[in-house]
Parts: sequence; C-alpha cells; structure tokens
Amino acid sequence: MVFWTVTALIALSAALLLAMIIIRAREQGEPAAAYDLRVYRQQLGEVDKDLARGVIVEADAERIRTEISRRILAADAQVQKRISGPAQPRLLSLGFAIATALLISGGTLGLYWQLGAPGYGDLGLQDRIRLAGERAENRPSQAEAEADVPAIERPEAEDGYLRLVEQLRKTAGERADDPQGQALLAQHEANLGNFKAAYQAKTNYIRLADGQVNARDFTELAELKIMAAGGYVSPQAQTDLQKARAIDPTHGPARYYWGLMLGQIGRPDLAYREWVATLRDGPADALWIKGIQGQIEEMAFRAGVEHRPIAPGGGTTPALPGPSAEDMQGAASLSAEEQQEMIRGMVTRLSDRLATEGGSAEEWARLIGALSVLGETERARTVYDEASSAFAGTPEALELLDTIAAQAGLTE
Repeated sequence: MVFWTVTALIALSAALLLAMIIIRAREQGEPAAAYDLRVYRQQLGEVDKDLARGVIVEADAERIRTEISRRILAADAQVQKRISGPAQPRLLSLGFAIATALLISGGTLGLYWQLGAPGYGDLGLQDRIRLAGERAENRPSQAEAEADVPAIERPEAEDGYLRLVEQLRKTAGERADDPQGQALLAQHEANLGNFKAAYQAKTNYIRLADGQVNARDFTELAELKIMAAGGYVSPQAQTDLQKARAIDPTHGPARYYWGLMLGQIGRPDLAYREWVATLRDGPADALWIKGIQGQIEEMAFRAGVEHRPIAPGGGTTPALPGPSAEDMQGAASLSAEEQQEMIRGMVTRLSDRLATEGGSAEEWARLIGALSVLGETERARTVYDEASSAFAGTPEALELLDTIAAQAGLTE
C-alpha cells in the first residue's frame, strides 16, 4: 500500500505541475515597448531643460518634441496591442491540462502493469533464496514438461537411414540385455529428433553397463531429457547431472547444464559463479564454453553482477583433484546427499593440503571458486583473506585472487 501511495503522489504532483503551467501560460515580464516608452518620456523632459539652459533654440526644441512624441505614440500603440491581444483560451487550456494529467497518471500505471509486478512485495535475499528452493521442489516433472512441449520438426533423413534405424530398434528390442545396442539406439534416435526414445535407450544402457559408466554417460542422459523437454532442466535431469558431477566435478557439459538449471529455478547468482568457473577451466573451443559465452551476460544481469570478460581455458585455475577409480564405480549408486558430500570431501582435502603444505595462487583461487559454488561464502571470504596475506608480495597472484573473489561476489 505504501508503494502505491508514494507512486500516486509522485505521478499526481508531476501532472499538477504541468497542468498549472498550461493553465497559467502567459508571457512573463513587460514588453520592450514599455521600456522604450519610459525612455522617450524622460527625453521629452530633458528637451525643456536644455531649452532653459540655452543649449538649443526654440525651433530645434519643437522639432525634437515632435519626433519624440511620434515615437511615444508608436511605443504606446505597441503596449496597448500587447495588452488587448487575443488571450489564451481558458477552456481549451483546462481540457488540455486534464488530458495531460490523465496521460501521466494512466501511462505510469500502464507502464508498471506491463513491466512491473503488481501485488508482488519487495523480497529480501533470504526470502528470494527460500522461494527459489520452493520452485526447485515444485517445478514440473520430466513427463509434465514433455507434455507441454509443442511438436518439433523432425530432421530430414534418407529412406535408407530410416530403414537401418528401424532395424536397429528391432534388434535392440530382441537383445534387451545388450548395452552396446542400447547405446547405438540412443545415438540414432537422437539424430532423428526422437529424444524421448533416445533417453530411454540411454537409461537402459546405463542400467546394463553394471556401473561401468562415467560422467559423460550421465550428462548425455540429462542432455537428452533436457532436449525432450524443450530446454527445461527437470528434477529427473538434475538427478542425472548430480551423478555426473559426483563422478567428475570438472566435467564441462555437466557444469554448463547445472548452471542452466540454477538459472531456471531462480538462482542466477549461483549459476553465474558456476559458469565463470567453467569458463576459466576451458577449453576455449568446447561447445559448452560457447554456450556459456552466449548466455553469461544475461545471467550476470539477472544476478546483479557486473560481468567482466573471461578468457576461456586460461590455465590459471587447475581442476580439483578427481575421485579415485573406486569412487567412480560407486558414485552412480549414491544418493544426492551422498554425492554432495563427496564433492565437499574433495574440497576439504584441497583445503587441508593448502593449509598444511601451501600451494600456488591458482590452487587457492580454485578453492575460493569451489567454496563459493557450494554456497559457503563466509568460508570462501576467509580463504581469500588468508591467500591475500600469503601472496602480499606477488602482484600477479594478488590480481588473480582479486579477480576470482570479485567474480564470486566476495568483494564490492
């Protein structure tokens, strides 16, 4: 209510000011002829004084009086014309003033109705984070998202290729326990734009591979689900991305889609940090890097961050140590909480090593970025302060640390 009251008062004040100007519009100040009239009258008095002192003769005085009188009459005529000239139509002015007031007030309301959010109160950071969490929990499922996606145009394919794919479907159906057949079917179904059939085949492959899968497999499964849902990252696709990140936290495509998901649920701040870290790790010619470059400025705008150009794959931030072979085999069966704990364990190991053995500025920067991605802002700020003290005499290292801290939102 306070917002509407203040907005209405501002709009009405502006409208009233303009209305008063329109209604009372008159030329201000006296005309130039009035000033001339005073000068001529003063000159007329000076003629008599000059005649009395003998400066001029009577004939000259009469001639001068005649000329001044002529000028006085001309100036007076101009003044009278000005006073009696046509007045501004009051009724028209009043109507125009009312129209202007309505245009300002109504235009302000209409503009806010289009660009603003009527009835949506101001929200603090904690409320926004809470609402983002609720959206993440209550967002549409994969099946619901697919139902809302309009039919897409299938890519053209030769009849021979279509017959081969049809034969592959038949063979894969007869050999339901053959993982390679399912992998081939997933690939060719995706080529034909049958993304639902493709991710179903990919799911079968992962199930039949008996744990011999990697981050790429889970990321491809998530990607097929995202494409089937028209670019939407569903909870089911998010689960696949979590498994990929648990196996390899540095896997570029998974990091790209993870940032996309964060942006969709209302956390552009975390999405921007994830994409910044991914850009730094590169490689520069990777497809996911190009995808991030095309969207990161908009994500930064949504996050309220001033985006600074980042050279992909600069080699300044080495990846966190990856999991062991045993970890990779068992990661697929971990729950989401266990996967997150695994990632935190890797960050903790790096943090402990740097605290006890020290390390390069690049490793410290990597730790700061990882902590900010995990949402441990205060811990990231503490690490940044420690690293800044340790590299106080190295300008290049300080520049790197300051850049990472700024991108992570740790400095003003």
